[in-house]
Amino acid sequence: MSAGTIVGFVGLGTMGREMVLNLLAAGHAVRVHDTRPEAVDELVGRGAIGAASPADAAAGAAIAITMLPDTPQVEEVVYGPAGLLAAPPEGRLIVDMSTISPVAVRRMQADLAAAGIAFLDAPVSGGPVGAKAATLSIMVGGEAEAFRRARPVLAAMGTTITHVGAPGAGQTVKLCNQLVCGINIQAVCEALALGRASGVDLPQLREVLLGGSAASWMLEKLGPAMIEGDDTAGFRIDLMLKDLRLVQEHATALSVPLPGTALVTSQYVDARAHGEGANGNQALFRVYDRMTNQRG
Repeated sequence: MSAGTIVGFVGLGTMGREMVLNLLAAGHAVRVHDTRPEAVDELVGRGAIGAASPADAAAGAAIAITMLPDTPQVEEVVYGPAGLLAAPPEGRLIVDMSTISPVAVRRMQADLAAAGIAFLDAPVSGGPVGAKAATLSIMVGGEAEAFRRARPVLAAMGTTITHVGAPGAGQTVKLCNQLVCGINIQAVCEALALGRASGVDLPQLREVLLGGSAASWMLEKLGPAMIEGDDTAGFRIDLMLKDLRLVQEHATALSVPLPGTALVTSQYVDARAHGEGANGNQALFRVYDRMTNQRG
C-alpha cells in the first residue's frame, strides 16, 4: 500500500483526528466517519472525504481503520447494520487501533476470517503528542501477511511498528503498557506528595529526579501539570480507568495477581468519583491532595 491508498477511518476523537491528518499528509485518500458530524466536517475541510457510516467509509478502500473508545463501539462498527462485516473494505483488511478486550479481538478476528476478511489489533502508545507527531508506538496482533499489507499505512502514523504475535497479542501488549503507565503515574504523584509535605521545591525535585534513575516519560510530561494544577485533558482519567479495567479483567481470567494495578485502579475510581473523569491523567495527583489535605 503506497501513497495514494484509499483508507477508511472510523473514530475521529483526539487521537483519530491527528492520525487522519498524518495519513492525508502521507498522500493517502481518507474516507472518514464519526458519530459527531462536526468532527467529519472539520476533517473534510482538511482534505478528507466524508462518510455517512462505517460501511460508507470502507467503500472502495484498501484498508479500514477504527480508533474508538471501548470494546462495544468497535463491535458495533464490525457487527452493526452498516458495519464492516457486512460491507468490508475492498482490500478486505480491517485494523482496529483502539484499546479493547483481547477476548473480543479474538472473537471478531474469527468471525471476520470466516468471511474472508483479515483483522489486525493494533493499539497504540504515545498519546495525543505521539499521534500529532506521527511517532506512535504501534503493537500489532494478527496474521503476518495482513501485517505486511498494513505496515505501509501504519508507517504514516507511527515510528515503532511491531508485529507482536497472534490475534489479541497487540491488545495484551498494550494492556501491559497501560499497567506500567498507571503505576508510574501513581509513583510520580507519591513522590510529589512526599516532597510537598517535606517543604521541598517541587519543580526542582522534578528536575533532580529527571537526571537520575527515577526519570520517566510521565515525570517529564505530566509532572509540570501536576505541580501547576493543570488538569487539561490529553489522555483522560476515564480512558485510563477503562484500560485498567481491561487489564484487571484479563489478569483475572488468567489468574495473575496484580496488586499494584488494583491499588492504582482504586485511585482512578476515586478521581472519577470526584468529577475528574474528563480531566487528564495528571489529575490523579488530586487524590493525594485530598489524602494529605493539601488542596483541591
